[in-house]
Amino acid sequence: MTITSRTPEVLRYTAFSDDPGGGNPAGVVLDATGLSDEDMLAIAAEVGYSETAFLFPTCEPGRRFMVRYFSPKAEVPFCGHATVASAVALAERSGPGEMEFRTPAGLVPVTVSAEAGGTLLATLTSVEPRVEEADAADVEEALAALGWTAAELDAALPPRIAFAGARHLVLAAATRERLADLSYDFDRLETLMQRLDLTTVQLVWRASEAVFHVRDPFPVGGVVEDPATGAAAAAFGAYARELGLVPEAAVLTLHQGDDMGRPGVLTVELRPGDARVRVSGTGTRIPE
Repeated sequence: MTITSRTPEVLRYTAFSDDPGGGNPAGVVLDATGLSDEDMLAIAAEVGYSETAFLFPTCEPGRRFMVRYFSPKAEVPFCGHATVASAVALAERSGPGEMEFRTPAGLVPVTVSAEAGGTLLATLTSVEPRVEEADAADVEEALAALGWTAAELDAALPPRIAFAGARHLVLAAATRERLADLSYDFDRLETLMQRLDLTTVQLVWRASEAVFHVRDPFPVGGVVEDPATGAAAAAFGAYARELGLVPEAAVLTLHQGDDMGRPGVLTVELRPGDARVRVSGTGTRIPE
């Protein structure tokens, strides 16, 4: 790794689990002042996680930061798990409370609270989401890349592209077995995702009215699968509301990472009169 300016401290945290072996690991640079785009990309590639967050403190009062997110291959507009990881890291140093992250996707407020036993819980509030139809030919190509058939989809949860800071194609499996068996054409899916400007493909299976199991292929980031995806969880909350799958006020539980051996839990909250989606999860530092 060649850094053209200075070598920053890179912290490693997991998000959406209080177990360092669960959830989704993220790199966190709490002060990225002076780092170039090339520096940040090189650091993210060296760290090797699906994303690393780079925070730039502002001169404004309170805990307000400019934040950028890099995968090992490219910058992404927003990353939920790296946001949670960064907020937990900040709270460990200056206490729980309110924070404000200004991301390329927009303003993301974050609240960190101390739970029983000292566990820290971070809740991010997404930018205003949107949901759009998915072109039938694009869905067909995604299924072909995944090795799925249309008959293996849940007709009650139709394909859509959902956004809450980043774009995700939502595809719902009819069975848990279909979701568990993930082996796909990496290059073919990456090509489609690049064309559609997708960050992940959000694969879901509905276990009950408010409980879902999810998986997120992430070839555009240089990794086969993301273990816990906060941005996709926020987008899925908007999707569920748009399709009338849940009440106006709802709390959804998303289980992700089980099939990778890194179980995590993401809580998605929808509030009446507020289009934004709240995503909550615990986090903890990964020992060196």
